[in-house]
Amino acid sequence: MGRVVQINSWGVGGLSIEEKPTPVPGPRQVVVRMRAVSLNFRDLLVVDGRYDPKMRLPLTPVSDGVGEIIAAGPQARRFQVGARVLPIHVPGWVASGGESTEGGPRGGPSQGVLAEEALFDEPDLVEVPAHLDDVEAACLPCAAVTAWNALYGLANTKPGDKVLVLGTGGVALFALQFAVAGGAEVAITSKDPAKLERAGAMGAEHLINYADDPRWGETAKRIFGDPGADRVIELGGAATLSQSLRAVRRGGDVMLVGSVTGNIAPDFNVVTTFMRTVRMQGVAVGPRSVFESMNKAIVRHALRPVIDHVFDGLESFPDALGYLAEGRHFGKIALRIQ
Repeated sequence: MGRVVQINSWGVGGLSIEEKPTPVPGPRQVVVRMRAVSLNFRDLLVVDGRYDPKMRLPLTPVSDGVGEIIAAGPQARRFQVGARVLPIHVPGWVASGGESTEGGPRGGPSQGVLAEEALFDEPDLVEVPAHLDDVEAACLPCAAVTAWNALYGLANTKPGDKVLVLGTGGVALFALQFAVAGGAEVAITSKDPAKLERAGAMGAEHLINYADDPRWGETAKRIFGDPGADRVIELGGAATLSQSLRAVRRGGDVMLVGSVTGNIAPDFNVVTTFMRTVRMQGVAVGPRSVFESMNKAIVRHALRPVIDHVFDGLESFPDALGYLAEGRHFGKIALRIQ
């Protein structure tokens, strides 16, 4: 038997912890004893019912976790029992262009990983970089893969490129780490001077306080020098898109990753975009192949996720969500399961 968190109705009050039998693995399946998970802003939206209130309940939340294989079914040969593994974000999406059309991402609408034991198809798992502990590894599946895909999967970031990163959340700090490791020149935004100082210590060369500078996009372009940013990691959405377009160079990339300030940008100028041949590229995490490429870079550069706070036990999930909602964190929020 193992415990699992369930969303029975929308809102934190609709959460419960249930006892369920240990899963029985079928062909090419494994059972994983989950050790830790990390939270993404999406998890908060799912629990609150703001992500998709039509999703079927009950639902196990959270997409990102790490664990140890404790049982394997027939034909499961990619990993040994005892291996430390990470699940990919979308079940079945193992290579670019091959996204599964069934189920959807873990943690909604597919079942998530906030459980003591979980069943996975073996092809949906990747090996944990050996130098990372469980809490660190749990931070990789969504935020890190998204950042890597935005820089090196769907784009071609090169040494010397100028990269503007918005904010200091999980995806943003992974993007900062990956861009610096790849030799890029990075500018980052925040309204918090202390967070900007910490980002500078991580390698950001240009620090922009958007609360003090509402035209921060033009500032970024000026800081980088003509013609502007080669790539903008756009995490804000409605309230930030216009400034991101001011920051990017002609022919540059605006990688659309998040929408924490809203989904509809009323001041979006289509003419500015096509006249300057700006490419706007949506980034929705990435397949297993991108995850595996990223892990090679993490190992090569001995990178470690930035973790703000770690909660303990399934019972602490509501507290972790509340902390996430406050938005004061710098880096990832994680939860140890066992």
